[in-house]
Amino acid sequence: MNSKLPTNNSQTITDFLNLKKSQISEESSSDSYKFAFDDEAFLARRETIGIRFELELLKPEILLNEHGIEHTITVFGSTRFVSYDHALDMEAKATTPEALEIAKKAVLHSKYYESAREFGGIVAQYNATQSEGSNKLYICTGGGPGIMEAANRGAFEAGDETIGFNISLPREQHPNPYISEGLSFRFHYFALRKMHFMLRARAIVAFPGGFGSFDELFEVLTLMQTKKVARFPVILVSKSFWMEMVNFKQMIEFGVIDETDLEGVYFVETAQEAWNIIRDWYSLA
Repeated sequence: MNSKLPTNNSQTITDFLNLKKSQISEESSSDSYKFAFDDEAFLARRETIGIRFELELLKPEILLNEHGIEHTITVFGSTRFVSYDHALDMEAKATTPEALEIAKKAVLHSKYYESAREFGGIVAQYNATQSEGSNKLYICTGGGPGIMEAANRGAFEAGDETIGFNISLPREQHPNPYISEGLSFRFHYFALRKMHFMLRARAIVAFPGGFGSFDELFEVLTLMQTKKVARFPVILVSKSFWMEMVNFKQMIEFGVIDETDLEGVYFVETAQEAWNIIRDWYSLA
């Protein structure tokens, strides 16, 4: 009986670019004679995955250094939330009971979008008071819609630089328009993207979200639990959401985590409360 075990279950860059074998075989001298670093087909081969990992780590690192960006606040949250104005427009244009129900939920959840937008503005206002770049904290998100857009938007509207780490997806996620010029990055590998979320992070602010937000949040908590990174504030916005979705107290009582594993984790309801925690943690002026 033939084994059904897959030889590979990841989407390779060759798959993503929809390249055929003939496009990477390089049977002609015109292809094989190219410099390796200038040969896109060669760089798209499965065997060069390690090089692509290194490049995805290195490119944002170099460019962020050139912009003098040393410290970030990384903001997570749902891609599905929209602004209050957008939600009201959806409600006004709803023509079916289903559409009206979706619009009403959008209005209800728009408070998170507006809170993330407010938070981005508060951070930008702090940065405006700082003459030294080494004292500034820049808003960093996954670069997409929803909460990411809102946080980028708040900082952008206040005149600050703002960073977006986007990711290639089957249903392409385009960068939101509130990311600063030269600070919009695109990743293929989630692992490298998450490394950049953490490399300069001085705080994590997580709004309600789905699988992606939970994945990113628990990656951070695991890194802190295992002492791979120094502890910094992890701020969860909307205590009712997070406590209902994750019973942290029960995890402690069950013995799968310790109380000390939640040190530095805070529950807040407002953007200002989130900023106050960061301000006090670092004794910011």
